[in-house]
Amino acid sequence: MIRLLVSLSLVTAFTVQAAQPADPWSGVAALFTQRLQQTGIVGGSVTFVQDGHVAHEAVAGFQDQATRRPVDRDTIFHWASITKTFTGIAIMQLRDRGFFSLDDPVVKYVPELREVHNPFGDISQVTIRHLMSHSGGFRAGTWPWGGDQPWHPFEPTRWAQLVAMMPYTELQFRPGTKYSYSNPGVIFLGRIIELFSGDDYEVYIAKNILMPLGMTRTFFDRAPRHLLDHRSHSYTADDDGTVHEQPFDFDSGITVSNGGLNAPLGDMATYLSFLIDGNDTILKQSSLLEMATPQVRAADGEGGSGEDVQAGLSCFIERHGQVELVGHSGDQNGFISHLYVHRPSRSGYIASFNTTVSSTRDPRHTTRAVDDDLRDSIAKAFWSNAGR
Repeated sequence: MIRLLVSLSLVTAFTVQAAQPADPWSGVAALFTQRLQQTGIVGGSVTFVQDGHVAHEAVAGFQDQATRRPVDRDTIFHWASITKTFTGIAIMQLRDRGFFSLDDPVVKYVPELREVHNPFGDISQVTIRHLMSHSGGFRAGTWPWGGDQPWHPFEPTRWAQLVAMMPYTELQFRPGTKYSYSNPGVIFLGRIIELFSGDDYEVYIAKNILMPLGMTRTFFDRAPRHLLDHRSHSYTADDDGTVHEQPFDFDSGITVSNGGLNAPLGDMATYLSFLIDGNDTILKQSSLLEMATPQVRAADGEGGSGEDVQAGLSCFIERHGQVELVGHSGDQNGFISHLYVHRPSRSGYIASFNTTVSSTRDPRHTTRAVDDDLRDSIAKAFWSNAGR
């Protein structure tokens, strides 16, 4: 455990780097830094992308609390469930190449699902589209039991372990009738990607997304040796300010298609530019727009919130006042992150925090509250008058 002290050394370590110091970004950057200090988040970074390039950025705090190494542009964060957007793009790539339809039964390609109990009929009711929109009826967590002891693996490490759970898995509602966030459903999508590509999931994503985009410092699971020093540590914080370091360099196992991605914000800015403007070499613009088409209402999305939240295909569509955003969040092992696209203005932002603060006394004293404040500040500064 490390005692988080709000001291002169900590305050001076929270520095802001902005590509354009002029407003309106200056207000966003100031709020970002202030809220991290107030909440006790060890470190974080935010990058705003406009018209295909990084327009603004800010960093604050430490990537390693013990050594006081500050967050910088090279700091590598864990992106957790934002990985699911890469999985969705891979599925759309293979669909566009004619391998399958999104409305095909999943069991056609993952026959092991025959062991799952469906009290509403045949398991063939579950389609690829259902898995992408979290409406297939599967449970939320990978583990149906256990996984809560120090000696347990963080996640199942092999496909056979997930298959062994299938006779003990039951659909929770009729497929396609409502939304319920599900990690196992995305693992099945990863299995389909491997089946049709002949590559491991990580290899397929590297060949078909990372390499074409030039994301050379992006990797899955544990860091390669030459990048390990740049990988941010991660933490959780108690109400009293006590910070606990978490295992920051870990193997997500068979759940890699759910949340195994690690990258610096520079690489993620490149990815965000692709999501905004498209790149037909990777995925047709029409298919990107199809992913952002609402499929089912999602009460509060996945870590997001708004007046209206819909699940798209491996993403969420959120409405905040008159501003509509497409994005995804991530939350794992102390890391919390968010990616948002505002299509009318051809802009968006990515943010990552390396500390999960979950206060039981003050709902404003949490990482999620800081995340929401950052989104609202950016929306007010850049999107309020930029169309719906």
